[in-house]
Amino acid sequence: MPLLIKNGEIITADSRYRGDIYAEGETITRMGRDLETPPGCEVIDATGMYVFPGFIDPHVHIYLPFMATFAKDTHETASIAALVGGTTSYIEMCCPSRNEDALESYHLWKSKAEGNSACDYSFHMAVSKYTGETESQLREIVRDGISSFKIFLAYKNFFGIEDGELYQALALARKLGVIVTAHCENAELVAQLQQELLEAGKTGPEWHEPSRPESVEAEGTHHFATFLENTGAAGYVVHLSCEGALKAALAAKERGVRIWVEAVIPHLVLDKTYAERAGVEGMKHVMSPPLRDKRNQAVLFHALQAGLIDTVATDHCPFDTTQKLMGRGAFTQIPNGIPGIEERVNLLFTYGVQQGRLDLHRFVDAASTRAAKLFGLFPRKGTVAVGSDADLVVYDPAYRGTFTAARQHVNNDYNGFEGMAMKGRAAAVTVRGKIQARNGEFVGERGRGRLLKRAPSHF
Repeated sequence: MPLLIKNGEIITADSRYRGDIYAEGETITRMGRDLETPPGCEVIDATGMYVFPGFIDPHVHIYLPFMATFAKDTHETASIAALVGGTTSYIEMCCPSRNEDALESYHLWKSKAEGNSACDYSFHMAVSKYTGETESQLREIVRDGISSFKIFLAYKNFFGIEDGELYQALALARKLGVIVTAHCENAELVAQLQQELLEAGKTGPEWHEPSRPESVEAEGTHHFATFLENTGAAGYVVHLSCEGALKAALAAKERGVRIWVEAVIPHLVLDKTYAERAGVEGMKHVMSPPLRDKRNQAVLFHALQAGLIDTVATDHCPFDTTQKLMGRGAFTQIPNGIPGIEERVNLLFTYGVQQGRLDLHRFVDAASTRAAKLFGLFPRKGTVAVGSDADLVVYDPAYRGTFTAARQHVNNDYNGFEGMAMKGRAAAVTVRGKIQARNGEFVGERGRGRLLKRAPSHF
């Protein structure tokens, strides 16, 4: 059924105007003022609302075996939560451990998503080791439409990659035109600090952050940038959390390194005092890199508005309270992660746009357009234009509510942002021209999502 969105204020990364949008056959086919309503057309009146391009979360975990358990979401629950929150596409981390086969894992992750996601999706392919068969496997995965890798400079002996392997992975990425996303810490320093703290009887969740301090993240970021510089590869720092790491990334960029930076929503709105709460309340907020000292939030928001931080993602990784309690005896056993795929857009609008820290264009750019450009989805995704997919978010800035587990759609029993104010939410969300969510509820087609095949673009 054709779709007409009328009278909205259309906001992209670089334009702002009032008008109508007509979509037919999954794409936007006409834009203008006072468009005629054809027979049989579904109409959304967007008077008093913004119309944004569908938002893209470039960093999520859905299927994830990790720390002796599994993340709680399925592709159905995570995608429905994403849509309710205004996210119409996501890129999931395909993360085999060092003991698993990369190609088999890629097909496993694909099979989990296929036919189950309500919105469009793609993958970053993790390189957790580099053996004789790795190059041929990665080439095959790239031919299948995956144009980004992931490496971990953390989680020693599980996901973590050694320096020789890092060099080989980046050299291959350079040849293939693939961008490499990186978790930047120093695995050896983390392991040593964890051991020292545990031996001193410091076992609670409040010791997670001291075991991975800001200096360790800054060193990991510098380390990654140095390898990028000497291989010529393109790199993307995921979930950068602190000023020291940002300085390392920006210093590399200034000397010509091809490096981009991602922040995630927990680091922008939460601080380390959440993880210092007693017992399971603190455990709920354990993630890596950890929540930091609050002084970093202003630094991150300033860099975000200036475009020095490129994107805002979630690192969505849901573990319920029972799973978090696996770490009651040692913070090193707490499954790392905070759910956020449903809250990201509304949190960024509430605490960024509504508080004057972020203008509307940078909001759209950071939460949609720049990810589309970096990861080979633009202009199919990430903008409102004739010929683009009709992924659209009609957004009500006047809505007022709160973030709460009682109304969330993720498969988890807590909300990491419980009780925080929500000022604005999606009134309607479309995926390729079909309405999938309205006013905080899923109303669409389960399994509508498609795998987004992407061509390498970072030669």
